[in-house]
Amino acid sequence: MENDKPATGRPVIEGIEFVEYATRQPEAFGAVLEAMGFRPVARHRSRNVLLYRQGDVNVIINSDARALAREPGARADVVLKALAVRVGDAGEAYRHALECGARPVTSRAGPMELNIPGIHGPGGAVLFLLDRRAGVPFYWVDFLPLQDADFNVPPVAGVHFFGVVQYILQGETDKWCDFYGQVLGFTRLAEGVHFGVLPRGAIMKSACGGVFMQFVEPPAGSDFVHWQEGFVRVGLGVPDVERAVAELEARGIRFVDASLLGNREMGALTCTLVGGTQFELVHHEV
Repeated sequence: MENDKPATGRPVIEGIEFVEYATRQPEAFGAVLEAMGFRPVARHRSRNVLLYRQGDVNVIINSDARALAREPGARADVVLKALAVRVGDAGEAYRHALECGARPVTSRAGPMELNIPGIHGPGGAVLFLLDRRAGVPFYWVDFLPLQDADFNVPPVAGVHFFGVVQYILQGETDKWCDFYGQVLGFTRLAEGVHFGVLPRGAIMKSACGGVFMQFVEPPAGSDFVHWQEGFVRVGLGVPDVERAVAELEARGIRFVDASLLGNREMGALTCTLVGGTQFELVHHEV
């Protein structure tokens, strides 16, 4: 595929395929996802893992005992563990990442399961590189559909993936921006360019223009004793934030008061949900 790689030699990602949460509270977190419009559609062939879906947004809930084994106790309820991005050639993208110094993730694929290559991001978070050349969704191989499941779940208020917020250590913004630039072809946006209502940190945009990464360091002057590197929050794009908030509030999802965050037309933040999780809505057209 001649357009999968720019002249720089860096892979071009084509979007987010799924995010994965590890949790010891799968039922409670699943109920939150359902309130947000997701539906459980499939179960993993060999692990205690469920796939939830709405529109093109795939969210995996992993309650396998090994998923949280290495997590600090403060993060052990619900943890955003992994992000999977689509690339034209996963093998080539993986080789390029290793050449750039990325740390590989050990595969645990079983029989009849995809061996998805992965690399480590901040704090040991996992970035999966998913090959979509065959045009076959990953869940057709690794997952078995639930009884009467419909994979065409209408998105609430046009919800779609926007990006991921990542906490990093003090002084490491340039390091991680360089990492994502070299490994996956992201471009750092100019200082002061932000989306949504939480403007801290640096923003990077994928070459495809559809995925944004936000890197946030500890607040200045803090001892950041409880600061944990890693993926923190998923950003969901919506064409009309106020409409999306109204629809989700009607479904039982509460949001932080707009007076505390700023312009509701630009974005919104859910109140803290199960396990300390939050979702961010960002004004974004597709």
